[in-house]
Amino acid sequence: MPKFVIERGIPDVGKLGSEQLKGISQASCDVLRLMGPEIQWVHSYVASDKIYCVYIAPNKEMIFEHAQKGGFPANSVSEVSAIIDPTTAE
Repeated sequence: MPKFVIERGIPDVGKLGSEQLKGISQASCDVLRLMGPEIQWVHSYVASDKIYCVYIAPNKEMIFEHAQKGGFPANSVSEVSAIIDPTTAE
């Protein structure tokens, strides 16, 4: 199943507290439950003005559908072609 990296531009998201981030997470999970098991949220990285999310889904359209139903942006969606880490250099 393809893996995608999603960039969500959300002003000042890095300043949100744990309860606000919990609310964003709950909203995403609510939509995922409605959409079924084909789309999965792996994890996200919160930066100053963006959230970078990793999802598994059959296609890019499903990522955009999740964002639309959840009411949050998907400014950029890229399919992952490879994963590298320090062990790749060995």
